[in-house]
Amino acid sequence: MNTNIEYELFTQSIYQQLVNTDVVKATRVQHDIKLKGRSGQEHQIDVYWEYKIAGNKHRVAIECKNYKTKVSLGKVRDFKGVLDDLNGVNGIMVTKVGFQKGAKEYAKAYGISLKELRPPGFGETIIGTIELHTHAEIRHTRFKVDEEWAKNNNFNLQQHREFYAMLDYTNAESWKTATHIPLETMNNDIVDSEGKRIATLGELEQKISNCSISDYPFVFKYDDAYVKCRYFGPVKILEVKYEYEIDDQINIINIDAEGFVKAILKDALNDETNLMIMQ
Repeated sequence: MNTNIEYELFTQSIYQQLVNTDVVKATRVQHDIKLKGRSGQEHQIDVYWEYKIAGNKHRVAIECKNYKTKVSLGKVRDFKGVLDDLNGVNGIMVTKVGFQKGAKEYAKAYGISLKELRPPGFGETIIGTIELHTHAEIRHTRFKVDEEWAKNNNFNLQQHREFYAMLDYTNAESWKTATHIPLETMNNDIVDSEGKRIATLGELEQKISNCSISDYPFVFKYDDAYVKCRYFGPVKILEVKYEYEIDDQINIINIDAEGFVKAILKDALNDETNLMIMQ
């Protein structure tokens, strides 16, 4: 087997171990898949990991570099370009021998985890935990529904607010009075009362694609605009609002120290070896 593929499969098996813990509830740990970005471009992902912590879903793309020399800044920069196109996906880059100084500084600035992953050498033993840092940057699309239209068309706006308050209990009170809510749309079209297309959500996203986080939120206002919603049909909206959320979490995962060491996973940014993976 190709040594690069072997290393990717080895990485997949290591992260698969986290599925078996009580803290991380993973839905998928996959090898060699393609994810489509906002640009429409498909990106090859070495290992793709989805998991839940406290009910929150996280998506992680893991880039494997089976190099004999330290990974350069350029490789980390290329990986960031992929992550920027994949909305809401965190990034981890793993290699056997480490990263150049510039690569570490760049990754730290943009929240990319760098890991050194290898089988243990002769006589090496470590016992400990993994401190899992997650950095999620998520862009939300929310809509301001025309309240007068809602009353006249039996669209229970407050019921929608209560629904999202129930899903997001930490922000329940703010959802109950929210002016903008998510809508499950059937397509990306924004049309007028005669069904003529005004714009698409993709076109709006393209307008703000090169803007910085500090420029958010963005609001697009309409006088006569509708989006087609699942289970209801056309809903009249007054605004489309794009908000940006940054979520940083630290979770400690205890690893059962039975069996034998399968791999050593070292954090390349803080230089600490803190994981013992067992068979």
